[in-house]
Amino acid sequence: MKFKISGPVGTIKPYEAGKPLAELERQYNITNAVKLASNENPLGFSPRVIAAVNETLFCMNRYPEPVAHGLCRLLGHRFQVGPDNIVLGNGSDDIIALLAHGFLNAGDEAVMPLPSFLMYEISVKTAKGVPVMVPLENYAINLDGIAARVGPRTRMVFVTNPFNPTGSAITRDQFISFSAKIPQDVIIVVDEAYIEFVRDKVVYNSLDDPLGDPRVVTLRTFSKAYGLAGFRIGYGIMDGQVAQILNRIRQPFNVNTLAQVAAQAALQDEEFLNKSIQAIHEGIDYIGCALIKMGLAPLPTQSNFLMVDLKTDATKIFNEMLGHGVIVRSMKSYGFDTFLRVNAGTQEENKAFIRALEQVLGKKG
Repeated sequence: MKFKISGPVGTIKPYEAGKPLAELERQYNITNAVKLASNENPLGFSPRVIAAVNETLFCMNRYPEPVAHGLCRLLGHRFQVGPDNIVLGNGSDDIIALLAHGFLNAGDEAVMPLPSFLMYEISVKTAKGVPVMVPLENYAINLDGIAARVGPRTRMVFVTNPFNPTGSAITRDQFISFSAKIPQDVIIVVDEAYIEFVRDKVVYNSLDDPLGDPRVVTLRTFSKAYGLAGFRIGYGIMDGQVAQILNRIRQPFNVNTLAQVAAQAALQDEEFLNKSIQAIHEGIDYIGCALIKMGLAPLPTQSNFLMVDLKTDATKIFNEMLGHGVIVRSMKSYGFDTFLRVNAGTQEENKAFIRALEQVLGKKG
């Protein structure tokens, strides 16, 4: 039996995750492979998470808290917002989908950068909305271009800060100028999945002034800086009316119990968070300097990854590096045929990446 796929769903390009370590090691018959493709925390997660999860395992026969009061209290205290301003999700992807289904009717538009996180486009299309793509400018979000594409059918715009995959960032002044051009009835979704890694103080941080603009919906995740990618938990901070709509349509138990307690424990361990951020910054600096010594020019980054132009077919280099036991990300699917993206790992992993790249390119710094 054949099913006909019609409408927007038929045009959706599936999300491609990074190659798993186990698959790489099995395919190439190697051990101790290095994965630097998914922007994960190389230090793992806080020891407090282990203790919290172990204490909770005995009650996994019970349904999760539908609201996660403890976690929401911690988030509310940290960002000076009320529980009615917080929405939790099975990763921030979940909240992106809720926004699309909660605020887009058939034919409504959502403006976003091109390229950008694929789940923006997927969520808009599954809600029968129309994604409007605005190409980057100098490897950064073209804010003026996005504002210019806002029309009578626009219901939301997406901006990612810092931006994945290039690592560029929006300054506070740039965002203020941009938001002044957006109509009052258009939601501005600010995806800050990598905000903890920012070093430049002029970069816009939407939670420096939470709820100052009711149009702004902030998305954050525990997957990156907190190392909880496998637990799948993110959060949104937004105007109470927006949150109320999302909570009407979200699944009642969309965040499992272990994810809730893991996030709560991670949020309370500032020491581990700071240690992770410092390790990431040191790793980015090491990789960046090593690439420059090889005659390459990585793009400036405010995140835990960087993108580098190899001046040759990046997919070919990506595949050759797999044979050396190193997984990075070819940017061909993003339209950058000669670029690789690599996230900072442990110092040993960073050195393994540089050694493998030197061998594949035949360069030595």
